[in-house]
Amino acid sequence: MIINPGKLLAQIDSPADLKKFSKDQLIQISDELRQFIVDNVSIYGGHFGASLGVVELTVALHYVLNTPEDQLVWDVGHQAYGHKILTGRKNQFHTNRIYGGISGFPKRNESEYDTFGVGHSSTSISAALGMAMASKYKGDKLKQHVAVIGDGSMTGGMAFEAMNHAGVSDTNLIIILNDNCMSIDPNVGALKDYLTDITTSHTYNKVKDEVWNLLGKFSKFGTSAQEVISKVEGAIKATVLKQSNLFESLNLRYFGPVDGHDVNHLVEVLSDLKNIPGPKILHCVTVKGKGYAPAENGNKTTWHAPGLFDKVTGEIYKKKPTAPQAPKYQDVFGHTLVELAKENDKIMGVTPAMPSGSSMNIMMNEMPERAFDVGIAEQHAVTFSAGLATQGLIPFCNIYSTFMQRAYDQVVHDVALQNLQVVLCLDRAGFAGADGPTHHGAYDIPYFRCIPNMVVSAPMNEEELRNLMFTASTFKGPFSIRYPRGQGVMPEWRTPMRNIPIGQGRIVKEGEEVAILTIGHIGNYAVEACESLEKEGLSPAHYDMRFVKPLDGELLHEIFGKFKKVITIEDGALMGGFGSAVVEWMTDNGYSAQLKRLGIPDRVVEHGEQIELHRECGFDPEGIAEAVREMVEVQVRD
Repeated sequence: MIINPGKLLAQIDSPADLKKFSKDQLIQISDELRQFIVDNVSIYGGHFGASLGVVELTVALHYVLNTPEDQLVWDVGHQAYGHKILTGRKNQFHTNRIYGGISGFPKRNESEYDTFGVGHSSTSISAALGMAMASKYKGDKLKQHVAVIGDGSMTGGMAFEAMNHAGVSDTNLIIILNDNCMSIDPNVGALKDYLTDITTSHTYNKVKDEVWNLLGKFSKFGTSAQEVISKVEGAIKATVLKQSNLFESLNLRYFGPVDGHDVNHLVEVLSDLKNIPGPKILHCVTVKGKGYAPAENGNKTTWHAPGLFDKVTGEIYKKKPTAPQAPKYQDVFGHTLVELAKENDKIMGVTPAMPSGSSMNIMMNEMPERAFDVGIAEQHAVTFSAGLATQGLIPFCNIYSTFMQRAYDQVVHDVALQNLQVVLCLDRAGFAGADGPTHHGAYDIPYFRCIPNMVVSAPMNEEELRNLMFTASTFKGPFSIRYPRGQGVMPEWRTPMRNIPIGQGRIVKEGEEVAILTIGHIGNYAVEACESLEKEGLSPAHYDMRFVKPLDGELLHEIFGKFKKVITIEDGALMGGFGSAVVEWMTDNGYSAQLKRLGIPDRVVEHGEQIELHRECGFDPEGIAEAVREMVEVQVRD
């Protein structure tokens, strides 16, 4: 079903088309753009509330800026749907996040208007500053460089590093702070409180308008007048707010707060800011989900990415199962952590801004003094956990696999080298699905198994996840547990927990001819493959290794002593991954066998449903079965 855009939006295929309209028509264009997003996401799914909140800002930016010559960088990219629609992808928007369709995030090889590929937070200011510095070096004084960053992303340390640099850069950089008090979950921390103080100060909001007008009147008299007004403006801000302005202290000219939903005023403000030299920040106050009542007034976390819904009633469609369903792995994690914490008062929970996504919110609700949302700050989350561990506590630090990449140095330096008992729970390991390559958890096995003292494990099902969490709570050292996005396989998952000897795998199925070695949830595909192969008269053996590090040497001696044909399977990078670990062990122990590795190849795999991506890479159930058939055929010829 193709959604027809509104009368004015239908005429816009580029920002050049947008500029043909009068400023008075921008309100209608904004309304039509918002409705087009609602219509499409309600039918096809995707991120929702963030893009609705920046509709007017998006229209104003492309109306004022000379994109793509002027460089516009979106932080994270959840909010860039309007940007994509206005920059030539309106007719393809229904393919957003669908296998073979356009990406859900800005992507350089998708459009010249996507100046920087994003997906992880807090990168926009650094990227835009790099672009601005390049223009300065080339002598281009006219090009504008704009970073749009949410208040949630602003909590990331990288954003502060970039602002610290920007303040001494003397570049044409505009930072737009999209302040809606949300990332995916409600924002936390001192910065949130600081921004709230600014936006709720009635005295300041009145005075800043007068200062803005003065600045505009005096600027034409030269730089000396501008310097005077700048000092006066800064003094008023400090006096009225009873504190120095955070951004001004970093030498960033601060303007705002302004209404982020007044498109005509935004056009005026942005037009003025273009003519003010140097780095500056515009504080826009917006509402996540603006213009769609259920999202605007309802649970903001739910409406971040609600799935399919009835656009008229706001009812979110949910599948009604006819039989008991297996839970999501993250929910098993959340409930199990609470169970463990009730038995062991040393257990703590830590997450960087993903309490609902990781289900850490279950512990936060039951034990708020023992579970921490530290904001979008993965590095801090890991070292904070290390600090807890030095005092005899047992932190379970839950970070998505793709975001754990951002805290790698902290894992090595602050956890592993000190051999601290920190349990690193890697949610969304393997293919993340429609979020695509920025969110795939492809690399954690290679980058963790090379770290001294680190245990690397993955459960094949919910029972194994509970057992590994119990085991990690008693292990005196760093312990990582990876598990995928989505459902497990056990409707009856609340099994008694038991300790698993570190490095011990298990036999799932005895067999002949070929040995299949799996790690993690993907082992369930191997079970399906073995069942179909049995009907063909083939009987491969299946081993769930549980641990990549340390490997089960006793079990591997048994396997390589019996089988000359071995297949390894992992939902992770082949290069340096689980299969590579098995090959290394085989070589080091003097065995020789034909070994085939299935997993994520050494290339960027785009977005799609998880099973679609598994099929593309050859380790879906049929791909596994075909690998066994090929090996048996080789064995027959031999």
